[in-house]
Amino acid sequence: MSPATRLRRPGPPDPADGLRGHSATLRAHAIRLHAAAEALDWQGPQADAFRAEVAALADRCATAANGLAAAAAQLEDE
Repeated sequence: MSPATRLRRPGPPDPADGLRGHSATLRAHAIRLHAAAEALDWQGPQADAFRAEVAALADRCATAANGLAAAAAQLEDE
């Protein structure tokens, strides 16, 4: 649905818009997690393990964001 159509249409918000919003939020979280892990001054094996866990979490957030964006795109095609 085009943005112009959404502006004219009364009623509840478009579900695809909600999915896109959640996708953007998750993507922003992933970026912040990666940046925070890289900025740590902590050194050693535990620090490396912690960074790896944070990076894995950030990757899961990015994957979920991609899934939400794909779902929004599918709703748009309906």
